[in-house]
Amino acid sequence: MSVLAMIPGIDPIYLVIIGGTMLLSFLVSNTMKSRFDKYSKTRIPVTGREVAEMMLRENGITDVRVVSVPGQLTDHYNPLNKTVNLSEPVYHQNSIAAAAVAAHECGHAVQHKRAYPWLTLRSKMVPAVNIANQVQNVLMMLFIFGFFITQSPMLIWAMVACLAAVALFSIVTLPVEFDASNRALAWIESSGLSSRIEHDEAKNALFWAAMTYVVAALSSVAMLVYWLSIALGRRD
Repeated sequence: MSVLAMIPGIDPIYLVIIGGTMLLSFLVSNTMKSRFDKYSKTRIPVTGREVAEMMLRENGITDVRVVSVPGQLTDHYNPLNKTVNLSEPVYHQNSIAAAAVAAHECGHAVQHKRAYPWLTLRSKMVPAVNIANQVQNVLMMLFIFGFFITQSPMLIWAMVACLAAVALFSIVTLPVEFDASNRALAWIESSGLSSRIEHDEAKNALFWAAMTYVVAALSSVAMLVYWLSIALGRRD
């Protein structure tokens, strides 16, 4: 059968993959948000900014700045300008949730300093993955609105290549995120904050945050397998 069952209702298997991953993502995301809302109510003496500054300092990192960025769940580490970017609630809040997120992002800074190989690999993949995402979006538009010209195996294999790049990036991201969480929890346990931060609550918050990356990886791999089966002519 042709691409996406020649539209117009689209292949049911494709819809199952999309629907299933969306549902799983929704459930995990909601669980993560509920955990963070819960742990945001558990107060500690220091803010997320102070936690980040402490962790950086105790790991001998003096060239990374901690800055506040707008939004929620916008926390990230930028290796290009060496900044730990904390969302406004995390930056200003003195809660277990804020401490866990701040320590996790500093975990990436520690990875950067120590040349953690998975982080190095992911950083090198970013330009190629950005291009793959752009090409993938164009191809999907062709498949949906111009499917009559998408019978070319070259276009289908181009889609497979883009999805392979995205899936590989998602898989490489997993050890990076889990390792950053492990570094954060180890520091919390060994630092002077360990008596003021509930380790299990911080661990649970970071676990559900990491699960969002697991869902993204599963979704990417499922889409890759689907399109690969089309390219190999194994679908009827």
